[in-house]
Amino acid sequence: MSQRNDFPGSNGPGRMFGRVALVGTAVLYLAVFLLLPLITVFVQALAKGLGPYWQALADSDALSAMRMTLTVAAISVPLNTVFGTAAAWVISKYEFRGKGFLLTLIDLPFAVSPVIAGLIFVLIFGARGWLGPWLSEHEFRVIFALPGMVLATTFITFPFIARELIPLMQAQGRDDEEAALSLGAGGWRIFRVVTLPNVRWGMLYGILLCNARAMGEFGAVSVVSGHIRGVTNTLPLHVQILYDEYNFVGAFATASLLAMLAIVTLGLKSLLESRHPELRGRQVGDANPRLRPADDK
Repeated sequence: MSQRNDFPGSNGPGRMFGRVALVGTAVLYLAVFLLLPLITVFVQALAKGLGPYWQALADSDALSAMRMTLTVAAISVPLNTVFGTAAAWVISKYEFRGKGFLLTLIDLPFAVSPVIAGLIFVLIFGARGWLGPWLSEHEFRVIFALPGMVLATTFITFPFIARELIPLMQAQGRDDEEAALSLGAGGWRIFRVVTLPNVRWGMLYGILLCNARAMGEFGAVSVVSGHIRGVTNTLPLHVQILYDEYNFVGAFATASLLAMLAIVTLGLKSLLESRHPELRGRQVGDANPRLRPADDK
């Protein structure tokens, strides 16, 4: 089939022009919508010098927000690692009724607004919620406290690890596990010796993305935290409070920590992808097992 010379993929000047136009458009888009805001954060953070910058980060409320952010991530990420791995194991290794429904539940946090997710927890665990009176009687607080923030963050970040492991486990099949089972290995030993080494890099990849999302979560945590300064504020919430108070240096200084987290996450992500190409650029059918063609029986 003949090719048109003016089509970007054809030979001749049209191909060169199309390539330059596409690359230039992509670079311009990245510069305007990604690089420029990132540079602005650091420029504004250092606008008055290093002294005010470090002073803003050493503030007691900022340190409290850092501790709360790390605490929430330290609890929610391991929980999602356990539950996400278990869900991926069940979905990829077994056939059962309701499998599609379970996949839908895993994808639910991607479809629900974080603010709505936070409101759901308030309606369940709040003072006037379904379980609110019972929790008040037992003097256990969920909303406007650490448990509610952990619940909201765990819900929002749940799909990341499961969605990384499901296609990897499905691609590997069940032959290795069945061979180990025939040799007398138990379920836990099969998972520890056979399955886990095969998916450890995919798991690390998912943990990396899950942790970045947990530390940067705003919407759901904003609803359930109560914005109690120095108590339930995380770094994103602390940035909003400082910005609303016109403390731009403090707001951008705190935001620079989140920006550096994003840069480190991107660097580690690229490193993993370069060393393990199977983690890069999955097709639609690999990302969603329901779209994969059925295996030949």
